[in-house]
Amino acid sequence: MLSALDREHTVAPPGYSRWLIPPAALAVHLCIGQVYATSVYKNSLVQHFDTSQTAIGVIFSIAIVMLGLSAAVGGTWVEANGPRKAMFVSAAFWASGFLVGALGIATTQLWLLYLGYGVLGGIGLGIGYISPVSTLIKWFPDRPGLATGLAIMGFGGGALIAGPLSRQLMSLYDSGYDPNVATSVADGSALTALFLTLGIGYFVIMMFGVVNIRVPRDGWKPDGWDPASVREKPLVTTAQVSAANAIRTRAFWLLWIVLFCNVTAGIGILEQASPMIQDFFRDGGTSSVAVSAAAGFVGVLSLFNMAGRFAWSSTSDLIGRKPIYMLYLGGGIVLYTLLALVGPTATPLFVLLAGLILSFYGGGFATIPAYLRDLFGTYQVGAIHGRLLTAWSAAGVAGPLIINGFLDAQGKPGTLTADAYRPALFTMVALLAIGFVANLLVRPVPAKYHEEVREEVTTA
Repeated sequence: MLSALDREHTVAPPGYSRWLIPPAALAVHLCIGQVYATSVYKNSLVQHFDTSQTAIGVIFSIAIVMLGLSAAVGGTWVEANGPRKAMFVSAAFWASGFLVGALGIATTQLWLLYLGYGVLGGIGLGIGYISPVSTLIKWFPDRPGLATGLAIMGFGGGALIAGPLSRQLMSLYDSGYDPNVATSVADGSALTALFLTLGIGYFVIMMFGVVNIRVPRDGWKPDGWDPASVREKPLVTTAQVSAANAIRTRAFWLLWIVLFCNVTAGIGILEQASPMIQDFFRDGGTSSVAVSAAAGFVGVLSLFNMAGRFAWSSTSDLIGRKPIYMLYLGGGIVLYTLLALVGPTATPLFVLLAGLILSFYGGGFATIPAYLRDLFGTYQVGAIHGRLLTAWSAAGVAGPLIINGFLDAQGKPGTLTADAYRPALFTMVALLAIGFVANLLVRPVPAKYHEEVREEVTTA
């Protein structure tokens, strides 16, 4: 039965529609995107374990670090074994993370939550994130930005489903929990039931992706697409580079810096979104933005994050990957500066500026696989992508540290104003400037790193 997961059993038959592949990828990314919704039950976990916000927040940090590490270490294995086996392994780790986490909640053992959701779930995140990427690029050589944007959009939108779903499930399992009250918390049994439900439910949904994913047969290309057209585009190679050689190139490390800077800046707002909008409009100790409105702001940012992953990544197919990152980073510099200087003048302006910043953040995630394909080819692009995601792990630590470090020096939560955020925002401007320069320095990969790969190209 397990042999059905092997790559040779996932080769698409003649006439198979490539448009069936994005839904299979979405089935995985929508599930693992739940990691962005952990704040929904954070306060409930704090009360249940009688511990600090920091101790519970570490769970998210562990998961993101493990995402980057597992993607880097497992990238070559994913390429060798194919997307079906990788997606199954991802589902198994992701679901087991919830189940072990549920055991930790039920027994009040916080270390089991670290091990379950943090370590095991984080491995599922990393393998699941990269598993469909190289497959999508191979199915859509004519529109790689659109293809990866479709799937990675699901990761950004996963929280939009998981957030409300988790609230409703907790209210179902605990009659004393009110999802409409920010201070309401669920009890331990409700949290245990929530984790069990999510673990089982996500495993079933991810199996849809496992069953329906396919790889194109050797030499396949879309009808009407001429591979020779690739040669006409700047910074797009027809050669192939292995993952081992890719990390020896200057282009790889420049893109690592680009992704690190873009993600660090975005996480700076994402991690602090709800208190940030309240602090920006605080006068005399009282904020004009209610807690419910701040929660709505987080949802709006998720929409911008998700839309940016699809819209900007698709746009990169038209204008090129290097120009779109000039927009992400250069536009981010302008937006962060405006947010610091004129953000407090009007709530709609603040929301618009923050939303555009998050759209660039999401777009950067969705466009990077296509950028890698342009520079390194399709040979081991999934493995190369996995190694590059260590920049996400580093940014997941650096972003919150930067903004929280500045805010801790400015005063206590609930008393801060827009002035307290300006040093952190201008630090993000400096980071984006570094990323902008790194992107300008990206050049084609020298021929000495190319593989000797020969393929006969046939039509569908």
